[in-house]
Amino acid sequence: MSPAPDAAVPDGAPPPTAPTRRARLRFLRGGKTRTGLVILAFFVVLAVAGPWLAPYDPDAMSDQLLQPPSEEHWFGTTHTGQDVFSQILVGTRGVLVVGLLAAAIATALSVLIGVSAGFLGGAADEILSALSNIFLVLPGLPLIIIVASFVPDTGDLVIAVAIALTSWAWGSRILRAQTLSLRRRDYVEAARATGESTPRIILFEILPNLTAVIASGFVGTVIFAVLTEITLAFIGVADISHWNWGTVLFWAQSNQALAQGAWWWFVPAGLCIALLGTALALINFGIDEFVNPRLRTATGSSRKVRMRVGFTPVARKAPGTGHPGQYNSKEPRT
Repeated sequence: MSPAPDAAVPDGAPPPTAPTRRARLRFLRGGKTRTGLVILAFFVVLAVAGPWLAPYDPDAMSDQLLQPPSEEHWFGTTHTGQDVFSQILVGTRGVLVVGLLAAAIATALSVLIGVSAGFLGGAADEILSALSNIFLVLPGLPLIIIVASFVPDTGDLVIAVAIALTSWAWGSRILRAQTLSLRRRDYVEAARATGESTPRIILFEILPNLTAVIASGFVGTVIFAVLTEITLAFIGVADISHWNWGTVLFWAQSNQALAQGAWWWFVPAGLCIALLGTALALINFGIDEFVNPRLRTATGSSRKVRMRVGFTPVARKAPGTGHPGQYNSKEPRT
């Protein structure tokens, strides 16, 4: 008597252990995520090695005034003969440092205040929620401009801290709402019943379930911080002697580069801002797709499955053999 046939498996299907491995890397296999990470990694390399890769001193002047892009000056020169390509390379570090540092501080504050308010409840929730509401209604950009105007040295650290202090409240509100939905789950109640301390429950039961929300908030804050820093440099509030992409745009606008037809002076900086924003947005979309099953495509699977209404696939035995043959999709359900 022949052994019972195994469960029918479509051709090309992975082994049973493959779904577990695929689930671990589903986030990285998304096309949007990969594209965003590649672009972001490119800018990180420029931020680290930019000052060494720059062919010229970004402050050095020459007699080649307003020269278009050439082999000697890839992005052309300014009205004083400064190399625009070198300014872009050197300015990449300031943009990423402010964006990542501001996002890290703002995310830490939002996690600390939002999760604590949602889990503790009571008077602590009232006080922390009131604090979040106060910072939520403060006008961020005008307040940053005022702070930067009164501080003598408006370097990257000051700008990053000012942006972080005005951008953590919205993330705190989101995390508070998520924590309120998690605090009464069965596994949290079980941990509380076994005598686990509050910090341990928050660290090992609550925060792991908020990882995707925290990561999405971090990426969104990076985008906001980068755009805010470039805006401050463009309007002349930040230190214009410190190179970043906003500083390049400030000098181009101040010297009427558009009126003089010197498009190479401001277009590269604008493209860099657009590419970095696109990379961060793609990563954010990838996080959303990873968290929300409704947004997932066939990225995480090796094939697409089409459902047919009213019929159930049935494995029939091939005539004259004892082995199951092809699926017959025309077998009606019983």
